Amino acid sequence: MADEDDVAEGEEGEGEGEGEGAPPKSKKMLFIILAVVLLAGGGGGAFFFLKGGKGDAAKAEAAPIVPPIYVNLDPPFVVNFEAESMVRFLQVTVSVMTRDPHTEEIIKKNDPRIRNDLLLLLSNQQYKDISTREGKEKLRTDALEAVRADIKDAGGESEKVENLYFTAFVMQ
Repeated sequence: MADEDDVAEGEEGEGEGEGEGAPPKSKKMLFIILAVVLLAGGGGGAFFFLKGGKGDAAKAEAAPIVPPIYVNLDPPFVVNFEAESMVRFLQVTVSVMTRDPHTEEIIKKNDPRIRNDLLLLLSNQQYKDISTREGKEKLRTDALEAVRADIKDAGGESEKVENLYFTAFVMQ
């Protein structure tokens, strides 16, 4: 029994002898456990924030998304304008994008009105303005706003006209 007591005392003695060394080990272990808990909590919080909090909104938004509907405004628009005392011609083919079948019908039913407003807009351009990419993009944005205004005036929802594209753009 003396051997067992000596061994028990020796173990305790080692523990007591490491009295100064034991706290750093327990502090290390405490920091490791704390770091693991914080990382797990942070990961869980990030998962909840990114998936859980946004999941309901994403489901609500994901349900009504349908494929785009492109309405071509045929025939192409052809207008003339002056540029540096020369007569220039512009030919533009336009497609309007929506996802709403009702808005598609409004666009088709109001084609003469939309074409009129776009012709006026296109013929009022300056060659130097629309010869740059930025100028073409501004013209496209202005044309989109004109179509949206026509749809709103016709009783539709202007925000359902999502975009307008120039599918051909020729200047001479």
